[in-house]
Amino acid sequence: MQKNQPFWRSFLSHGAIAVSLGLASAAAHADRFGLQIAGGVANHDFKKADVGIVWDPNLTWWEIGGFHFTLLGEGHVAYWHTKESNSVNPNVWEFGVTPVLRFVKSSGYIRPFVEAGIGVRLISHARITEDYTLSSGFQFADMVGVGAIFGEKQNYQAGFRFQHLSNASIKEPNPGINFSQLYLQYNF
Repeated sequence: MQKNQPFWRSFLSHGAIAVSLGLASAAAHADRFGLQIAGGVANHDFKKADVGIVWDPNLTWWEIGGFHFTLLGEGHVAYWHTKESNSVNPNVWEFGVTPVLRFVKSSGYIRPFVEAGIGVRLISHARITEDYTLSSGFQFADMVGVGAIFGEKQNYQAGFRFQHLSNASIKEPNPGINFSQLYLQYNF
């Protein structure tokens, strides 16, 4: 460690390397990846397009009446657009990750599920219109959804999600924003 380098910086850089190696190792043993596309609408006349990468490490537990719990990891890049007349930043980019807990049917051609997740997001612009701001670029993203996995090899998935983004009052005002989204996914 360099003498002029603060302890926290060294700690963070070593931690980032350890986490990266751990994720790479886990991804190498992953059961399945998926590509997700979504479209949605929100208050303040927002339209949203979203692309996600989904990692399913095939973790299953608590078999209950033909259903079980599983945990997924998702990474997202999204684009928001509004046509409000007083918009300051009508185009917003969103980047984030979310762990998703899912309760899914264990077998069958069509496997319905319910899901929930809480993740983090970074947005490119916090001020959207002259009178509407999310106050910070850092946001929490919680969501609930329903859907189904289907196909002979369970390669297809479709669902609906309700997503709420807010900064948990880290900075005020904190109005948040709510999206209703439909998504399709292909699992490799």
